[in-house]
This record gives sequence, C-alpha cells and structure tokens, in this order.
Amino acid sequence: MSLRPALGAAALLLLAALPTGPATAAPTENVTVAATGTLAADGTVTLSGTYRCVRGTSPVFVSSSVSQGTHEVKYGIGGTTAVCDGAEHRWQNTGKPSKDTLKAGTAQVEATLMELRFKGLLPLPVFHAAHTQAVTLGKG
Repeated sequence: MSLRPALGAAALLLLAALPTGPATAAPTENVTVAATGTLAADGTVTLSGTYRCVRGTSPVFVSSSVSQGTHEVKYGIGGTTAVCDGAEHRWQNTGKPSKDTLKAGTAQVEATLMELRFKGLLPLPVFHAAHTQAVTLGKG
C-alpha cells in the first residue's frame, strides 16, 4: 500500500470522528461603555458599562478615562476589579478630576480591561480589551 492512499484513509477516519452538531465559539473578551455618565455638582464623574474576560493569571481591572474638547488630556476615572469567568459583568467607576475640569455634555470615554502580570518585581500591563466611545455626561 502506498503512502498517499493510507493518508487519505486516515484523514477520512478523522473527519468521521468529528462532532456534527453546531460549533460553539469560545467566549470573547470585551468591554463596553454606557452611552451616558453622570457629573455631580462637586465634579465627581460616574461611568459604567459591561465586560467579559475568560482568564487572568494575575489581578484584572476595568479602568476608565474621560476627555472633553481636546482628546490629548485624559482624566482617569477609577478602577474596578474584574471577575474573569467568561460571563458578562457590569462595571462602574467613579472619580473626581476636579470641580471645574469637565462640563455636562459630550465626552470621550475609554474603558480598558487590563491585567497586571508580574515580571520579577515589576507589574507589567497585559491588555485584554479596550473600547472608546462618545458619551453624554449628565448632571447627577
């Protein structure tokens, strides 16, 4: 028996052993930003959204930042510890850049799903997902 027919027969056996049901994709990692956020009278900003992550060997966080007008200056708005179990979870971050930094209206928000892995003594960021979106900051 030559090698080519033997390989063909082996390939057919492997194909026959594959499941025939619909394929289920592994959950993907993502982060979203809600279309609205709140801006309190004292300058405190609250942002929210959802995230999904499937694995993390070190602490994973959902961080967020906001910019308004020029997108060159971003203000960090809190951080939330993420649960990486493949399910969708809600996140909410609160921060206060300063009282007069932001105004009610349109702003650009970036949310990042990031893991801090230690390389020796240094924690290095490993990004799982990121999303940037225009939001409306309403008085809250």
